[in-house]
Amino acid sequence: MSLKFFDKLSQNLIELLNDGDDYNVIIEVENKEKSFTAHSNILKFRSSYFRRELENIHPNENNIKIIIKPSISALIFNVILQYIYGGIVDLENCETRFICDLMLALSQNLIELLNDGDDYNVIIEVENKEKSFTAHSNILKFRSSYFRRELENIHPNENNIKIIIKPSISALIFNVILQYIYGGIVDLENCETRFICDLMLAVDEFELEELTNKLETLLIETKGSWLRTHFSFIYHFIFNRNDFKKLKNFCNDIVVKYPNLIFDADDFTSLEESALVSLLKRNDLQMEEVKIWDYVIKWGISQTSTLPTNLDDWTKENFLTLKTTLQQCLPHIRYFHLSSIEVVDKIEPYRKILDKQLWKDINQHLLIPERPVKSIILPPRSVLVTELPPRAEKPREPFSTIISDEHAAEISTWIDRRETAYNLTNIPYKFELILRGTRDGFSPQTFWNICHGHVCTVVLVKVKGTDEIVGGYNPLTWDKNTDGKWMETKDSFIFSLKNGNIQNSILSRVKITKYAVKNRTKNDQITGGSCFGDFQMCSYKSDFTLDDVSYCRSNGIYYEKPIRSSSLPYFSIINYEVFKIVRKTI
Repeated sequence: MSLKFFDKLSQNLIELLNDGDDYNVIIEVENKEKSFTAHSNILKFRSSYFRRELENIHPNENNIKIIIKPSISALIFNVILQYIYGGIVDLENCETRFICDLMLALSQNLIELLNDGDDYNVIIEVENKEKSFTAHSNILKFRSSYFRRELENIHPNENNIKIIIKPSISALIFNVILQYIYGGIVDLENCETRFICDLMLAVDEFELEELTNKLETLLIETKGSWLRTHFSFIYHFIFNRNDFKKLKNFCNDIVVKYPNLIFDADDFTSLEESALVSLLKRNDLQMEEVKIWDYVIKWGISQTSTLPTNLDDWTKENFLTLKTTLQQCLPHIRYFHLSSIEVVDKIEPYRKILDKQLWKDINQHLLIPERPVKSIILPPRSVLVTELPPRAEKPREPFSTIISDEHAAEISTWIDRRETAYNLTNIPYKFELILRGTRDGFSPQTFWNICHGHVCTVVLVKVKGTDEIVGGYNPLTWDKNTDGKWMETKDSFIFSLKNGNIQNSILSRVKITKYAVKNRTKNDQITGGSCFGDFQMCSYKSDFTLDDVSYCRSNGIYYEKPIRSSSLPYFSIINYEVFKIVRKTI
């Protein structure tokens, strides 16, 4: 997946051309009657002619190199510079494909410039100063308002280099950002969703608005399941920023339906004020108003550690402190839709944080509801209809996209070493889904991140191009924090299942128990997933579906026998699942 921004890149470099700062080349044309300013690093990478020419010219006392082209007109050379910087030649009747090719060429030339070690005048240190990148101030300034401000406030060192330090940003993230700044392309192929989130945060910090918007839209439209799974993390970090309006709306649409996700969370009191206010404004927040009031009071009190625990001990100053803390929240409570009991029991103890007129109007409305009040009466919150008319019972969704209930009964029989097979009515285990490739991704690292800490698991793999389903059972715990440790057990097994053209299932129990299952090292987790000795999931492209290096040995070494009939040990997959095996309770 790649995001392309050629139009924006082109416009930024045209602005750089028209700017009078940071140039180090003058080109005199039209018998020296006209001249243009330019930048050597761009000229050299857009034209082999300029590369040779600039290497043979000595700069003047102002460190400027002068190129003289007396026979070229100013009009012609202006078009040439527009192409060199912008990648576009405005010629009537030009084919669109021709213009696209020019922009692609521009992108590649500037990536080459980024990778070149010459002419840079900026160093960016990242990852606690352990990594550094070189760049060019003129490009950074015209692609990012953040870098423009930053570079204006930094004094160069003795080598005329300006150094920017960003210790909290990883080298991987910043490399992607530089590729975008120079080339207008972001390659997100095989990127984990968490990486995309971290990239979006960093891009927002560097005020690259176009890319921020693209990443935000990408997450909402293609990573909705992941966002819901990591909801609390997402919700807290987006409200720490002023941007991400679309993500905020996406999250609030979920919270108004399921408010307990936030209000009952352990970290509710650490919620940003802007997040809380955005929820209070919603007319469709599915919570009783009196409970909303309780949560608002709880949040406000938690923001000030000096307030007494006992309300009877509060002073006038204590109430004023709470009123100030909640000044953005209180206007959004629907006071006039509370019952008299709720007002007496919940609002009255904190009446001193309300304006006097509001408190007077609340009491008047309870006594004489038809009489107008001076305070604004907000509409009641709309309640979604939860009772649905009777309907035919919806068929139960399959617990797996790879195996059937019959397969689950067979695997359960193997786990318990039964001679008599379980049937669909007496399976003693629940198969609880932990990971599904089509949902969570096919990166080997994803396996370790999600399965870490889980015990008694079954790995199921659908082999590409065949009806084969292969897998393994691990009764021990997957642990991503080891130094590559083999685990010993006599209860693990690998298997293939009857399916389609595969007429019979094959069970192969471990025979060398010391090498039953392996927890891979950190480095191995980049390319390797589950490891059962004779059956391993692997990928050198960070995606099990993109290469064919997963394998089952054609001769059993660690396990009793091979589980595939193919003489070729290596294969690719189309999907895989991991289930936690949990004994049912009566």
